[in-house]
Amino acid sequence: MPDLTAVHVAPHVAHAVAGGTPVVALESTIFTHGLPRPRNVEVALEAEESLRAAGVVPATIGVVDGVPTVGMSAEQIADLAATDGIDKASVRDLPVLMALGRHGGTTVAATAYLAHAAGVRVFATGGLGGVHRGASESFDESADLPTLATTPIALISAGVKSILDIPATLERFETLNLPVVGYRTTRYPGFYVADSGHEIAYAVQSPQQVASVLRARDDLGLAQAVLVANPVAADAQLPPEEHDAVLARALAAAEADGARGNAATPYLLDFVQRETGGRSLEVNVAVYRGNVALAGEVARALADG
Repeated sequence: MPDLTAVHVAPHVAHAVAGGTPVVALESTIFTHGLPRPRNVEVALEAEESLRAAGVVPATIGVVDGVPTVGMSAEQIADLAATDGIDKASVRDLPVLMALGRHGGTTVAATAYLAHAAGVRVFATGGLGGVHRGASESFDESADLPTLATTPIALISAGVKSILDIPATLERFETLNLPVVGYRTTRYPGFYVADSGHEIAYAVQSPQQVASVLRARDDLGLAQAVLVANPVAADAQLPPEEHDAVLARALAAAEADGARGNAATPYLLDFVQRETGGRSLEVNVAVYRGNVALAGEVARALADG
């Protein structure tokens, strides 16, 4: 656990955690790297307001002038969202940004790490990082996975983006002892689509069941996250046939243009966005809204005991 003197936990978040009020952590990369301006700020503030309306305290997490911050203000969110060339901060980047006094949008890994340090038990994101296609040669795997293997938090996501290697990612979840439960489904979602084509073993039917899984994990003294896979609504997903066709073209174009390694993901996401006329961004927003809403319900169920 970090020295909390190095992390700024906003007083309202600290008070809520201490008092047992439900709190949900929100990442900052969705508005620093994931969405265009000015939609990025609108979505970030809307997510916070939707939680408040449900009686849940939002804790947006980012690095502000070198200070890891749990519970950013609206002004800080707007500042980071407007910063050009802002750093994307995973756990390994936190000490560097601190030392250099830089802003950073926190990834799933860094957000989970800082949320847990502040005592926040539930975290909502859009899509989770995973194993990249071709990782058997490139060793390209998201740092989200090993961090979540040692961070006991509930992570609500819509699975991993379909541009990743989903079967390999599910295998890594198993290797890392990361429990995966589908929310009212045993079909693992693929972010843009409700069903990636892959089966998972367990489904939970309510926020109360998610809370029961979390309490059982804690009773066993286990240190890993529980991954709750919450599929996007069927009427908000990309049509599966269109998704499959666009993804096939994106992968072929990336291969032809030599977009590999770190360049592959932004290339593929940009290709999908252009080919769908921007509709993939609308799916992104729908995914996030659904996950934030479910996370709020899980946080309330935990607080109710």
